[in-house]
Order: sequence, then C-alpha cells, then structure tokens
Amino acid sequence: MYKKDNNNFRNFFLKTTVWFIILLFFSAKVLSKEEETRILFTEENAKYWQYISDQTMGGISNGQAILEKEGDNFFARLIGNVSTDNNGGFIQLRSTLSFVNLIYNNKIPRGIRLKTKGNGETYHIFIRTSETSSYSDFYSATFIANTEWEIIELPFKNFKHRFSNKLLDGGDIRTFGIVAYGRDFYSDVSVSDIIFYY
Repeated sequence: MYKKDNNNFRNFFLKTTVWFIILLFFSAKVLSKEEETRILFTEENAKYWQYISDQTMGGISNGQAILEKEGDNFFARLIGNVSTDNNGGFIQLRSTLSFVNLIYNNKIPRGIRLKTKGNGETYHIFIRTSETSSYSDFYSATFIANTEWEIIELPFKNFKHRFSNKLLDGGDIRTFGIVAYGRDFYSDVSVSDIIFYY
C-alpha cells in the first residue's frame, strides 16, 4: 500500500514538474526583455559626437553641447539660441559614428527610444543614410522634451524624408543628430540613452 501511494505521488510530482517547466518557459518568453541596442553617453564615447550650428553656412545661431552627469549617469545636453536670421535656424549634436552594423540576429531596427528631458520645446532627430546625397538631405522625426526624464519612442516608419516619400531603412543609418531647428527659440534638451529596438 505504501509503495503504491509512493508511485502515485512520484507520477503526480513528475507531471506537475513538467507542467511547471512548460508554464515557466512560456512565461519567460512573454516576459523576456525586447532585443535592443543601447547607446549611452560616456566620457569615452563623447569624442564621437560633435556640435554643429548654422554658422557653418552663414547663420547666427549659437550654443554648445556638453556632457553632464547626474548620479552615476552621463547625458548630453544641447543648449543655445536658435535664430532663423541669415537663412539659419539650427544647432545640432551629431554623431560621427556609423550605425550600419545595427542588424542583430538578422533583424533590422524598427525604431529608437530616447531617454530625454528638456524645457518643453519640440526637437528633432535627423538621420542620414547611404542614399541621402547632402547634409540638407535627411530623414526626420520630432519629439517634445518635457521637464522630467522620460522615454520617447520614435518608430522609423514615422520618419519623414525631406524630399520624397521614401521610408527610412533602419539598417542603413550613417549619421544621427539631435537637433534644435526651424524657429527662433532657446534650446535646452538632454539625452542620456539612445535605444535601437527590433
């Protein structure tokens, strides 16, 4: 009698364990973190970012891009006065890195998430690819930088090409810019994380 009960218990335990493992597997698949490539601002990679303004083409906008730290986290901050005088109208923090190696597990990025804060103004992301022919030829999307840190999601399908209806290819990103643009205002926008998601 004891032996028979023991076998029943063993069978019940095995079946329960199998179902628990199956449930755990599917739970892990559902709860697993989405694949992403995260680019952080650090003292080491700051040299791959440069400040550019419309003064290169005769404008009078002026500002600066600085690396700041809050707790253990570094972030880039783009500040200054944007002026549309003299056919100008922008200041920009642009990466000299190439992002063409972002394909991961044969997947192409579908968009970006920015961890950002600012002064409540509208800002832009400018992206150039191998098919954009000049510095004035780019894809762009806008976001509002509110006064508290938050994650902003910008799918690549929502980026607009300046001269056509072409869609942005997330696997062909050559330059990436954080831009204060297009009107007279004071820029104060910070970005700590740039996250390419798949």
